Amino acid sequence: MVAFSGWEMPLEYSGIADEHLAVRTRAGLFDVSHMGELEIAGKDALAAVQHVTSNDASRLVVGQAQYSALLTDRGTFVDDVMVYRLAPQHFLIVTNAANTSKAYAWIADRIGAYGDTVVVDTSSRYALLALQGPCSAAALQPLTRVDLDALPAFAFATGEVAGVRATISRTGYTGEDGFEIFTPPQSADRVWQAILAADPAMGVVPAGLGARDTLRLEAALRLYGHEIDETITPLEAGLERIVGWGKKGFIGLAALRAQKAQGVARRLIGFELTDPGVARRGHAVFREGSATGTVTSGTVTPFLKRAIGMAYVGAADAAPGTELEIEIRGRRPRARVVPLPFYRRATPRRP
Repeated sequence: MVAFSGWEMPLEYSGIADEHLAVRTRAGLFDVSHMGELEIAGKDALAAVQHVTSNDASRLVVGQAQYSALLTDRGTFVDDVMVYRLAPQHFLIVTNAANTSKAYAWIADRIGAYGDTVVVDTSSRYALLALQGPCSAAALQPLTRVDLDALPAFAFATGEVAGVRATISRTGYTGEDGFEIFTPPQSADRVWQAILAADPAMGVVPAGLGARDTLRLEAALRLYGHEIDETITPLEAGLERIVGWGKKGFIGLAALRAQKAQGVARRLIGFELTDPGVARRGHAVFREGSATGTVTSGTVTPFLKRAIGMAYVGAADAAPGTELEIEIRGRRPRARVVPLPFYRRATPRRP
């Protein structure tokens, strides 16, 4: 167990590598109740959400979710978030645990012009469990009447899981098919135990923060405080897909338009070490002896069994195949820029 944003969180149960492989080949169950939940509701809730988030929430129908961001006026990340449309004028925004209070205050300060719309921090109303892996649907289906096969990626439905009122969302942070299950906190243990007691052939195991991090790195999913923060824009982070260019306007849009017209000076890249070594956050990146950037995340992943990582480098050094060096404990082993993601499941579901 480790301290994390005011929570005591499980780093590992049976071991990071075992849990990582279980998610890639069977299923793993994560307790991610530390994530924050903010609700925006009122007669102008859609307009408010459009103003404070980067993606186009008007494209969502009730029962759909999208990956988005809260941005500063400079176009940099306040937080990356998931936006759920609960009703025509009622939205749920899931934030990173460390940013919940910041995100709430930031939104509350910026939606005053939108009628009777309000934002409420409802984090205490939710526990959140994430069942991830190729066997997740088969393990969960016997516990709910919600037709999981009919639930596409980035969609959610309400019902019961193990007799507990729940919202089931086909989302996750591992690069695998899976579900995130919102339940009342007092009932979360019942749901957790029921999932782990499912058909033993499914091989569901409890998984901790360590495996969650190595899984998301293989899938090249950005982590706040590593690949994104208040100094980085979506264009630099390779997340232009979450920018609603056609929207009337949102906070940060002018800065992003200017950056897009001018071109970014740095880009997030994936790399693979070709010499022995393990790159870690903060290690310097060089090209032909000259510094070009910094590692944001790196490890040897249990499934790919390769030393990989992500880093920001000068835009001229970001093309796949570019040869780099990573400074590790006084050495500079060679690395190569590779396309992202490092891992992609064989049969992805379309959002």
